[in-house]
Amino acid sequence: MKFVVSSGDLLSHLQIAGRAIPSKSPVTILENYLFSVEGNKLTITASDMEVVIETVLEISDVDHDGKIAVPGGKITEYLKKLPEQPVTFNIDENNYSIEIVTASGNNSQGGLSAEDFPQTKDIDDVQGSFTLSTDALLAGISHTLFAASSDDLRPILNGVYLDIQPESLTFVATDSQMLARYTRTDIKPGIESSLVLGKKTANLIKNIFSPSDDVTITYNSTNAVLRSSNHTLICRLAAGVYPNYKSVIPTDNPYRVVVNRQDLSNAVYRSSLFTDGSGLIRFELTENNILVSAQDLTFACSASEKVSCQYDGVQMPVGLKSPNISSILTNMTATEIELQIGDSSKAVLIFPSERNENDNAYEGLIISKLYKTLRLCHIIMA
Repeated sequence: MKFVVSSGDLLSHLQIAGRAIPSKSPVTILENYLFSVEGNKLTITASDMEVVIETVLEISDVDHDGKIAVPGGKITEYLKKLPEQPVTFNIDENNYSIEIVTASGNNSQGGLSAEDFPQTKDIDDVQGSFTLSTDALLAGISHTLFAASSDDLRPILNGVYLDIQPESLTFVATDSQMLARYTRTDIKPGIESSLVLGKKTANLIKNIFSPSDDVTITYNSTNAVLRSSNHTLICRLAAGVYPNYKSVIPTDNPYRVVVNRQDLSNAVYRSSLFTDGSGLIRFELTENNILVSAQDLTFACSASEKVSCQYDGVQMPVGLKSPNISSILTNMTATEIELQIGDSSKAVLIFPSERNENDNAYEGLIISKLYKTLRLCHIIMA
């Protein structure tokens, strides 16, 4: 089997597929790429048995179709140091030898039989399928993944939950102390369903798909296939029942605070330098001001920052974990945000102070603690 391919194109596709190759695996074949030649297309596949990545690129001068497993280490490093040029592959399918010919030289190495590589199969018993832009998919993941749990004892929370409705798609992630929600009303899946993309899968999506492309998500109860024009990601879905996140979102918080997001974020960061191990900071709401303060009794240090805002409600304190509120504010883009606050049993909502009717909503929820009582705070952002 022989074919010619651009060195730059091959390298970029190998780097995409290579994200699925495990650094160490007891199964030797998984340390290889599967090269499948059909016509003028080269499909490169890599897998760690949990996810499978397939990517397709154009090739030329093909003498016949075929398959071979190519070792993953040397070829990628070799191409990184090779200037852009046509590269010729000469493959002996009898002894699995691979010769790579370039303008300046050649090299050879041994491959493995393609028969030993795990076979990729289409999912059975499809439960749903819908298409969305990669931009929307990446935005949903980027705006929520930071809130996902890292607790292996609750794997259902270790990823991004997709709440699929006929007229909208909502991304949700939570670690039980912080919850982020991002809703797209410009996506119309036409079905009502849900699935959970694991944290590893979500990170792979961010590095695989081109922002200018569309992605079709097809899934059943255990697996999902995400397919664009040139790339395919097959993954396992997290098992279990996702918590009812809607039950903690209040709809009638009476008090409203409008504040510059960056000013509040900076004040939180500066104050957080003086917190104890709990990371707790205090918001004291007074007329047109938020007093952000923190203290560490062990090292006898403290700080307070006054941030101007628009507020004419009752004076009240709110205790927040600085890492949580900082993460949420960092993932917002609005210049000014609005906090909606209720009593101590309700969440605090945060969202852009000015939104158009068709704006997508980016929301977050944190569990905050008053100095004497437990309080749940919900934050909405965009």
